[in-house]
Amino acid sequence: MSTPTDILAIEACLPPLDLLLAYKHRLAHLRVLCSPPEINPAAARLPPSVQTPSLHRHSPDLRALSARNAGSRLPLPWLQPRPPSKNRAHLPLDALPHSMLFLLGQDGLDALPVTSQHLLSEFYPEPHPGRSYPQLKLQCKNLLMEEWDNAAPDPARYPYQPSLKPHPFMGLDKFTAGRLHQMRSGKSYLRAHPSWDSDVPPTCPSCLSAPETFEHAILRCPAKEPPRTRHLQGVLHIGPDALGWSSAALLGALAHFIKSTATAFPPGMFSRPTSSASLISSRSSNVVSFGYFMSSQES
Repeated sequence: MSTPTDILAIEACLPPLDLLLAYKHRLAHLRVLCSPPEINPAAARLPPSVQTPSLHRHSPDLRALSARNAGSRLPLPWLQPRPPSKNRAHLPLDALPHSMLFLLGQDGLDALPVTSQHLLSEFYPEPHPGRSYPQLKLQCKNLLMEEWDNAAPDPARYPYQPSLKPHPFMGLDKFTAGRLHQMRSGKSYLRAHPSWDSDVPPTCPSCLSAPETFEHAILRCPAKEPPRTRHLQGVLHIGPDALGWSSAALLGALAHFIKSTATAFPPGMFSRPTSSASLISSRSSNVVSFGYFMSSQES
């Protein structure tokens, strides 16, 4: 089975490029539509269908505000067809309002808030409740998250929700954060996770009593009960809503547990214990080997 790249993109907090570009376009359109013409010259060239109380609107054929732009950067009159020359470019200002109707509503262009409300309070009325510029930006972000969630893998295959902010556990050391990324994505060195080597049984090598899943390796394996009691007393579950994913203290405890038990470590790093008795006898050597590995990685 190949690497689940769609899941890894969610783990890395990177939306699909097409959804991210659409989100950036919406923010750029919204910024122009909500900019006062006194501050943003592009807003002064919006079509008359975009209502504004400003007295500084310019006629469609007046390009004084952008007369210093060079060559192809000089905006064209929006009432005229685009010339055949491919060397000329213009801002599609007349199309911006229509691209945002999904957010503003069919009759919402006459009540757009402005980005600099505090600078122009004596000229501009207060925005309607729920229609401030930050709230409109939040709606654009929520739309991105909704589109990304619809394109995400089946929750039965990957239960964690997409996020634009880096996961707190990504602040751990690179090696431990990598173990967590792999186990969450279902493609790790745990034996129950899909592997190119189909001859390896899924049974946990530490207890030999159950498949070595993510939940079993962290919360259920009886051979790891001593280090679990020592480190993970506050970690009750590892699902999408677990408090441990947002708690620095619990993430630190989870990192200590993973290191002390060599959970999801590469098989060739050093020998893994195969029973609770060997786990207790080899715990010290495992920690020493892990420390040597990390020091060699840093050097």
